[in-house]
Amino acid sequence: MNDYDKLAEAYSAESENSLVNAHYERPPVLALAGDVTGHRILDAGCGSGPLMAALRDRGAVVTGIDRSTGMLALARRRLGEDVDLHVVDLRDPLPFDDGAFDDVTASLVLHYLEDWGPPLAELRRVLRPGGRLIASVDHPFVAYTIQGPRPDYFATTGYSFDWELDGQTVPMKFWRRSLHAMLAEFTAAGFRLSVISEPQPDPAARNLFPDGFDDLSTRPTFLFFVVEVPPSTIGPTE
Repeated sequence: MNDYDKLAEAYSAESENSLVNAHYERPPVLALAGDVTGHRILDAGCGSGPLMAALRDRGAVVTGIDRSTGMLALARRRLGEDVDLHVVDLRDPLPFDDGAFDDVTASLVLHYLEDWGPPLAELRRVLRPGGRLIASVDHPFVAYTIQGPRPDYFATTGYSFDWELDGQTVPMKFWRRSLHAMLAEFTAAGFRLSVISEPQPDPAARNLFPDGFDDLSTRPTFLFFVVEVPPSTIGPTE
């Protein structure tokens, strides 16, 4: 059992309609994805499946992976028994063919990983030429100015903290890296940058969350990327 197995029910319930998840993080991912009708999408770190559900509602054919069996059980409950779900740790090889997907979403996942190299290489492998990785991560502003202690900005460093949900306390560890380091990792894996975004929460959430809305609107919390696999340069065979 991993940490998210312990938190699965509580985290899923908390994030379902929360300001940070439902009104700040998921809407930009969906907006960056755009029209996904007919797209084969891999949701890497799908959790209990809220993003998968939204993408499927928009016409995508979605596959989900997560290392937490507890989270995947909730995703199956949400999406039905026929949903394509796999227990996979992103640090391991992915069980999919080359070019199997048009898009990959990685929602608040990469900052759990100390080494981005092998996971990004695998995500690139399973994307078709021209395919996209749409990722959200902790913003360096938060990692280096809010979470202490404050290390060398240019060093990749881990930091630990406790999450408390529904009376449970579970230790977590994230990894800080600079914006330059993130971009260098994407480039080294063979991606090219298409979009980098620092969106604000949905204005409609102001009345729902008056205590937290202004703070979230004036301080960046997450950073969003769209990076692409370059289109194939191989011409048609004669």
